[in-house]
Amino acid sequence: MAVKVYKGNSSYSSDVICNLNGNKIYKGCSSYSSDVLFTIKDDKVYKGNSNYSSDVVLTVKDGKVYKGNSNYSSDILLNISNGKVYKGTSNYSSDVLANISGNKIHKGNSSYSSDVQFNIDGDVTLIEFVAIWWAVKYTY
Repeated sequence: MAVKVYKGNSSYSSDVICNLNGNKIYKGCSSYSSDVLFTIKDDKVYKGNSNYSSDVVLTVKDGKVYKGNSNYSSDILLNISNGKVYKGTSNYSSDVLANISGNKIHKGNSSYSSDVQFNIDGDVTLIEFVAIWWAVKYTY
């Protein structure tokens, strides 16, 4: 059963941004291999259907999201801790990109329903959340 990701607070099928099915993130409600945005394997997110090291988009370790195949602190793009997504290595409230509240992802530190960027209709792991975040933020 696919986990769907919806725009804002919506739960309409017309507002599905992407879906997680198995270890793949697909465009919209699709399950076609040609619509795979990312493949998740271990602690890495790969471009499309690939699992080649040259196609690693992100690496996730200890709540930190690294660019590509890196694990250097200078390549940290995001830091996810205490239900918040921070810019780079920061833990400052001024650097909060999103607040995760249940299945709703709010803008910045907000918890207002009008500030929900997207919502996920199921439970996901950290690596799955990161792949979904990347699909929502940088694919659409």
